[in-house]
Amino acid sequence: MTEPSEELQQRLERVLLGGRRKYTRLEVAEKAGVPEERSRRLWRALGFATVRDDEVVFTDADVEAMRTADQLVGSGLIDPSIEVSVTRALGQHLSRLAEWQVDMLWELIREQPELGRSERQVTRLVDRLLPELEQVQNFVWRRHLAAYAGRAFAAAGDNVEARTEVVGFVDMVGYTRLTRQIDEEELSRVLDAFETLATEVIAEHHGRVVKMIGDEVLFVADSAVDAAEIALALTERTSADDSLPAVRAGMASGRILSRFGDVYGSVVNLAARLTSVARPGTILVDRELAAELADEKAYELRVRRPVTVRGYNRLRPAALRRASEAPSGMFASSQQLAAEMLGLTDPSTREPAPEDTPPEDEVTEPKPRRRRRRGR
Repeated sequence: MTEPSEELQQRLERVLLGGRRKYTRLEVAEKAGVPEERSRRLWRALGFATVRDDEVVFTDADVEAMRTADQLVGSGLIDPSIEVSVTRALGQHLSRLAEWQVDMLWELIREQPELGRSERQVTRLVDRLLPELEQVQNFVWRRHLAAYAGRAFAAAGDNVEARTEVVGFVDMVGYTRLTRQIDEEELSRVLDAFETLATEVIAEHHGRVVKMIGDEVLFVADSAVDAAEIALALTERTSADDSLPAVRAGMASGRILSRFGDVYGSVVNLAARLTSVARPGTILVDRELAAELADEKAYELRVRRPVTVRGYNRLRPAALRRASEAPSGMFASSQQLAAEMLGLTDPSTREPAPEDTPPEDEVTEPKPRRRRRRGR
């Protein structure tokens, strides 16, 4: 199919916007009963370009949407002080969704040219698919709404925005180099495979994807064990897949601020810094998360040498991995050493081991050298 004409764009607009453009911005504000300056702020917050006051670009659906937004504020559900912030977040998320859906539509037409033999046929295709997309979106939205509402009301005494959670980053190693070595089609396949795997693993272990940032996924989990399983499963499954690069992860536990679907705070920054210093195939955790996992026999924690990263001096992370069935000898003593350095056990209770030599990536105190006595 050739490039879409202006006539096709107008046809699609009528289908998607629910009618013809027939109002100016001022007329929409007047019909919806919303102050003119407020309607301007909301329009900009939604991510749409500013239009002239005399430009006819709005439909009856715009009038109804503006009126509904005003009613939500009037009902007290949305505080007037955050009205623009809520609108901005809604516009940003739905803009990305719309872009993906349009790309998907044109890919469908490219692969099946018979679906787009004419502009009328394209319009009919969109008209037929639109109700189905709306139905799926509404179902997914309601399911997520039910899940979040259940968690929120279960912890009714807690602050929903500020709460204690585990924050984790998992990113692909060598992504920049990879982008120079493969074409766009192969890169798209790699990103899609990574996003699919990350979404599945995080959902399986009761976490939540906050956002995908190119080659990296940011997630949160309510429990330390769920977070550990997410990071370990992603590391293991990418290692087993030759088509995907290795990953590394960083996680931290503590109070976070959740705002409009994103998360903020020092815990988020700490998890990001840990990821930046992790080796391929390695999961680094902060002291708080290590303490929460210390009694879990399914995992091993090995303290690493202190590192200095932006905003944190002499940060002492621990490497997380799955435990072997029966640690003993040197391996068992290295676990004991890690627990002592994290302040989780009393060093006085430690039993001596004849082969107590920790691996080189763990922290240990240097042994004093003996001076040789020279003969006189």
